[in-house]
Order: sequence, then C-alpha cells, then structure tokens
Amino acid sequence: MTRHAIGIHRSIHLASPSRRLLRNAENKSSSEPQLFKAQKPVSSSSSSKVAPDATTTTTSSSATTAAAAPASVKKKKTLWQKVKDEATHYWDGTKLLGLEIRISSKLTWKLLNGGYLTRREARQLRRTTSDILRLVPFAVFVIVPFMELLLPVALKLFPNMLPSTYESKSSGEEKKRKLLKVRLEMAEFLQETIAESGFPGSANPQAAKDFSDFFRKIRMTGEQASTEDLLKVARSFEDELTLDNLTRPQLVSLCKYMNINSFGTDNFLRFQIRNRMRQIKADDKIIQNEGISSLTIQELQSACAARGIPSFSMSPGRLRDELAQWVDLNLNHQVPTTLMILSRAFSFTDRTVSTEDALRATFNSLPDNLVNETELQVLEMVGESTFKQKLEVLEQQQELIEDESEQEEKEAQARREAQEAEIQRLEEEQRKAADKLDAFIPDQSKEEEAIESKKVESPLSDEDKQELEDALAKLRTKMDVLEERAQLNEIKFNHEDYKELAEQVKDATKRDADKASLRLGKRLEKMLSEIDQELDKLEKEQQEGSNAQ
Repeated sequence: MTRHAIGIHRSIHLASPSRRLLRNAENKSSSEPQLFKAQKPVSSSSSSKVAPDATTTTTSSSATTAAAAPASVKKKKTLWQKVKDEATHYWDGTKLLGLEIRISSKLTWKLLNGGYLTRREARQLRRTTSDILRLVPFAVFVIVPFMELLLPVALKLFPNMLPSTYESKSSGEEKKRKLLKVRLEMAEFLQETIAESGFPGSANPQAAKDFSDFFRKIRMTGEQASTEDLLKVARSFEDELTLDNLTRPQLVSLCKYMNINSFGTDNFLRFQIRNRMRQIKADDKIIQNEGISSLTIQELQSACAARGIPSFSMSPGRLRDELAQWVDLNLNHQVPTTLMILSRAFSFTDRTVSTEDALRATFNSLPDNLVNETELQVLEMVGESTFKQKLEVLEQQQELIEDESEQEEKEAQARREAQEAEIQRLEEEQRKAADKLDAFIPDQSKEEEAIESKKVESPLSDEDKQELEDALAKLRTKMDVLEERAQLNEIKFNHEDYKELAEQVKDATKRDADKASLRLGKRLEKMLSEIDQELDKLEKEQQEGSNAQ
C-alpha cells in the first residue's frame, strides 16, 4: 500500500550496482574528464588568438543578443484561445466526472449485492472514489439557496475543495459478525484510498518529465536510453500494475517460460504468476542473507531455472554471476520481478544480448494501456495530470474490465455446459443400470420397506441438533473473531506506517496533505476504534460464556 509512495519519496541511493549492467555508464563517466582535459589547451590557445579582436566580438555579440531578444518573447494567447482552452478543460472534467460516477455506482452496486470485485475493478473503484468523495462538501453550494455566490471565495480559500473533475442469540451473533466483517473491509478500502490520493504534488516534478522523455526516446526516435534511465523508469512499473495490463499472449508466454500451467482465464494466469513472483522474491531475500556461495551446484541450477536464467551448459561461476546480478537488480535497485523475467525471455534465444538491451526490448513490447496508466500514476504524484489523461486511462481500464467479464462469462458458460453434459451422462448410466436390476431383482415387500425406513431414521433428536448447531456457531464465531482481530491489527499497522510516511513527506516538501484525505483519515481512525471496541465486547461475551459452561 505504501511501498509505492516510499519508492517515490525516498532518496534513491544505488548501492553495489551490477558489474555488467552498469559497465557502459561507468566507462562513459570515466572518459569524460579525459576529454575535458584534452580540450583545455585548445581553449586557451584559441582565446589568445581572439584577444586582439575582443572589442569587435563583444559588439557583434551584443547586437545579436539585442536582435534575438524580441524573438525569444513568448507569444501571448488571444482571448478566443484562452476561452477555448478553458472550455476544453471543463468539458474534459465534466466527461471524466460523469464516467467516474457511472463506474463507481456500478461497482458499488455490485459489492452491495454480494458480488466480488477483481483486482482491476477494485483499483478502478479506488481511483474513482477518491474524486467523488470531494463532491460531499461541494454539494452544500448546490443545496443551500444563493450559496453558489460564495463559491469563488470558498475555492480561493480552499482550492482542494473542488472535485478534480468537477431472531435468536446465535442469529444475532451472526449478524454482528457479518456487520463487523463489512466494516473491516470498508476500513481497509478507506486506508487504500487515503494512501492513493494523500499527497498530490509531493514527488519530484522532474520524474514525470524523465518518464515521458524516456518512452519518447526509445519508442519514437529510436535513441538509446542510458542504463541509469532504464533502472529509474523500471521502478515505476510495479508487478501488480504490470501483470494487470499484460495481454493474454504475453501472460501465456510468461507462464510457459516459468513452467506454469497456461490454461485458464487471464485472472487465473495472473494469480499463478503472482504466487510464483512472491516465492521468487522471498527466495531472493534468503539468498542475499545466506550468500550465493552457500548454494550447491544443484541448488544453483534450480534457482536459475526458476528465474528464467538458462543453466544448460553454463559453468557454476557464470551461474553465480547471473544469479548475483538478478538479486542485486531485484532487491538493491528495486527492478520489478515481472520486468526482470520478461527481459530474460527476450534474451533466452540469444545469450549475447546484454541485460540493458533486453530491458529496452521489454519496454518496447509493453502494451500502451500499461504505459499510459504508469505515466498517469507518475504525473498524479507531481500534480501534473490532466483530465484528458485520466479520462483515457479510465476508458481503457473499463474496456479491459468488460473484456475480462465477458471472458469469465464464457468460461462459466462452458463449465455449466460441461456439468450439464456430465449430469446427463450419469443419469443415463443410472437409468440403464436400474433397468438391468429390475430385470433380475424382484420388488421388496412393504414390510421390508418399513424396516429399511426405520433404520434410516436419525438417532438425534431436535434438541440435540439445536445444541450441536449452537456449539458449531459459537466455535465459528470464535474463529472469525480471531481472524478479524488479525485483520484489524494489520489495518492499524498500515495506517500508522502511512502516517509516519506522511509526516516525513510533509517535513521534506513543506506541503500539507489533501484535506479530503485528512478527513478520511480521521473517519478511519474513529471507525477502527469502534471496531476495536466491538471486538473486545465479543471476546468478553465469549469468555463469559465459556466460564458459565
């Protein structure tokens, strides 16, 4: 939740860079001082030659500067251009607001009806909700008569106020538990919303420009980006964001490359890849702590194969170098695991391809919707995103959500048809078997049927069943309370972590957090306190019940 903000706000210090990956950058930096030293004598000699004509040169340069001064003055926009730009600005904002209301209403209705949101839908709901929440104080000016006359004054005093777009005891305990679970989910959602929209304009503005220049350089002009730029931009592509925006052919190729079953829907493939990424990340930390030299040859080959590093016909020393580079890039330079494996796939057939060239090829193959969403995320951190960019990203993500829903529906329909066919086959087999039995076995008499029915009768009375149900309900409630207590503690920990980060950012940037985020934070703390009290009450009731027994 907060690791993206931490990656943006912390000062980036590259420690122990990979030897092979940063070799070109080091050679360039080491060769520059020699070049400057070679140019110094030429500069001194040329200056001595030009010295007699210094007066003429000064006069001509001043005349050139005076002539160029009027040309450098930026041309002002006409009144029509200003009106047109302002109208376009508010039109894009109005369309964005309408789309956000439509998307958030649809997803909220799905949640209220017991539906399940995918990861993409949950991220879409967080993105749209953060803007709609600002409509609450803004609606006062519409409801109160003549209050809109004070709107310019209020917007001048509070600029962030404007939206960025424009029954029995057991059943009673069961209801309490369900309500508590819903409130915990809402608290977790509020925490994620606060973390996503807490500090607009708090990151380095140069990062957004570097990101745009980087992709313009490698995709349009074909220029070679430096190794430092590759590592800097790679950190912006988080694993979750990258996986959610990869196309199905890329997901299938990634699964095959990592020796994962590639059958199933896109969401199922992403689930499998996430699990493998999590295992690799944990294994990288263990390898870094214990040291690569502690691995045996078999363990070394297995670790390289899991990361897509070709281990066939390679010496143990080469494998250790490759694994050391992987761990260094993944842990020390925070290069996402997804990009690392994609780059390995590009260099699998040609081992002469360097890691930086493989990363460049990976960036060129990324889908446009992934690049657009990552760029919007970077721009939102520096407060330079536009309504048009937000509108395009929302529409792209909504199209992907609709495609995934259609794919899930087709898979569900295919499963239903397969189940119906299997049921029909079993019924047909049972009917044929029953016909064969009827031909050889006579019907039982009524006395035998009565005896059999008596044997089938349940040995438990209604009172015994009720006691058993109550005991199971109490046990289930106790387990649920323990799970909800753990979930509450996790939300509290994340919120405290976010508050510490917010204080650090405030001290570093001298900026206050968004007022809507501050109000949400206070509401979240109040909600967490109420949930904590309810859990204490449930635990106390359970303790009293166990003592009474």
